Amino acid sequence: MRVNSPPAVTTNPPDLEALVRRHQLGLWRYLRALGAPSDLAEDLLQETFLVAMERLHEDRGEAAVATFLRACARHLWLRRRRDLGRREVLMAEFVEAHWCEVEAADDGERWLAALRHCVAGLDGKAQQAVQRAYADGEDRRTIAAALGMKENGVKTLLQRARAALRECVERRLGRTS
Repeated sequence: MRVNSPPAVTTNPPDLEALVRRHQLGLWRYLRALGAPSDLAEDLLQETFLVAMERLHEDRGEAAVATFLRACARHLWLRRRRDLGRREVLMAEFVEAHWCEVEAADDGERWLAALRHCVAGLDGKAQQAVQRAYADGEDRRTIAAALGMKENGVKTLLQRARAALRECVERRLGRTS
């Protein structure tokens, strides 16, 4: 049995080049905020725009397009993490909940400044672990060896560091959880 797919809506398709120019920086920062290392964020960004090219057949407005792109990027990031065997979701709910409030308007500049300040305030091992895990993309085993810790110790250290960073960023941005 042959099933006919519905025809694609081609009324007023978005300009892909303009879409990339407008959303690239904020979306890349969003992926980094979720925990994607820089090179992976670049890959996921490209994948996100490929999906947009296939699925965005109609310009539904700036807010709807931004929401679609973030949802797509987040889904691709979580799928990649799952595919890599990592189960924890890095601050994804926090980032998504707060991104729409203020950060989307300035492509995350204020949030990024708060996060940088908070990371700088972490103690030595926590700061090193966060740097190695999220900036350098190292796994827990590598971090544990470098810091003279056990893998479970690194896992706990990163969990506590993420919680401290979440609270610190929320304080700096004038929010409470």
